[in-house]
Amino acid sequence: MASMTPEHMAAFLATPRLGMLSTLRRDGSPITVPVWFEWDGAAVRIFTGRDDPKVRRLRRDPRASLLVANNVGEPEAWVAFDGAVTIERAGVLELAERLAARYWDMSDPAHERELASWRDAAAHLCVLVLAPHRVRTRAAAS
Repeated sequence: MASMTPEHMAAFLATPRLGMLSTLRRDGSPITVPVWFEWDGAAVRIFTGRDDPKVRRLRRDPRASLLVANNVGEPEAWVAFDGAVTIERAGVLELAERLAARYWDMSDPAHERELASWRDAAAHLCVLVLAPHRVRTRAAAS
């Protein structure tokens, strides 16, 4: 396996994939949860509830890693973003709407209702911004 080219990484991340966000518990042990994410070439953005356990962990220790891996049936590949997370309020609804459209079929009424509930609860949401100090990649040789 070799590192991805920037073009391969961009194409890989352009496909909707779950990210596995690892944060640190109080005792320093990691805990990992699946998340929707957006990569803009400089930072990873994730939206979540302001009172979510991962937010509490990140307020205590902002170090995190997000791993994005190939889907089953695809050649082995992954991208990992390592860095510190900041917690922001700006742009949370816009991010939630973009991610909903990316990950869901928005013609499904259940998905539209869920998105509407996020709009109603916007004051209770936040954006996690991971500006990586290191990006690691690997992909099977073609």
